Amino acid sequence: MRAISGLWRWRHNPLCRGTDLAEAWVALAALLLVALAAPVTGCLVGNAAQDALQRSVRAQHQARHQVTATVLRELDPSPPPADPETAGDPPRRVLAHWTASDGTERSGAVTAPLEEPRPGDRFRMWTDRQGRVAARPLDTATATTHAVLAGIGATLVAAGLVEGCRRLIVRRMVRHRYARLDRAWDRAGPDWGRTGADS
Repeated sequence: MRAISGLWRWRHNPLCRGTDLAEAWVALAALLLVALAAPVTGCLVGNAAQDALQRSVRAQHQARHQVTATVLRELDPSPPPADPETAGDPPRRVLAHWTASDGTERSGAVTAPLEEPRPGDRFRMWTDRQGRVAARPLDTATATTHAVLAGIGATLVAAGLVEGCRRLIVRRMVRHRYARLDRAWDRAGPDWGRTGADS
């Protein structure tokens, strides 16, 4: 409370220039925007992302089905990855047989989550409506995490934009202040400091 009363008294300080007061108001407006508008922007973006991602989760779960596949035989390993950071055991590729959700029999080369696949081993995998191999659908928790990250990112971007605008405005005000000071020096003339220069 003491800080607020000190700021209020500062408004009537004879040493306070109009530009100082304008800079203080710009800083206060920027602070309020960062404290209020940026989080609201983040919430709106996060909610919009959450709605879109949850619709995508529902659509993916309707379009993809988990089936049980049976290993027919192991295939040659995949070529090693080009990125040495992802190097390690190559994924196990197998020729597998599965029944699609529409009842048709399918087979093909797939990546099996098995360490030592042998003929007859069974594993679960995802397919689309036509029985083709599909990626695992997005789950609700992952979608929520992405929406929260989008909201946080929007909040940070909004706060950064407000701070950038504040800096640009203050920079223009300072340049304007220096230009006025230069004009005042020019009006004072070269003899401003000598006593009796007019005599």
